[in-house]
Amino acid sequence: MIEYNDFAKVNMRVGIIVKAEPFPEARVPSYKLEIDFGDGIGNKRSSAHITNYRIDELVGRKVVAVVNFRPKQVANFISEVLVLGVETERGVSLLSVDEAAGAAAPGTKIT
Repeated sequence: MIEYNDFAKVNMRVGIIVKAEPFPEARVPSYKLEIDFGDGIGNKRSSAHITNYRIDELVGRKVVAVVNFRPKQVANFISEVLVLGVETERGVSLLSVDEAAGAAAPGTKIT
C-alpha cells in the first residue's frame, strides 16, 4: 500500500502526439513518439510499445503520460515520458481523455 502523498508525486499530463515513427532498434516492437505537452512542458519524446496502432492513428491523438520520471535510455533513444495504457489481449489500449466536459489542452494536469 502507498500513501496518497506518494501518488501525488506522479505528474500525469495530457499531450498530443505530433510525430510517430518505427523504432526497429528497440528490443520489443515500439514506436518513437514526440508529444506536445504545451507551453509549460514543451515537446517530449517517448518510446512506446503500442504497435497495435498504426502511425496514422497516433499522430494528433491525445494521450496521458507521466512527465516526471527520469529519462530512460531505450536502445539508442532517450525516452523522457511514459505514455499510459492498458494491456489487452490485442495489445496496449491507450488511456484517453473524455472531452465531454470540455477540451483538455496539452499540458493539462491529470487529477
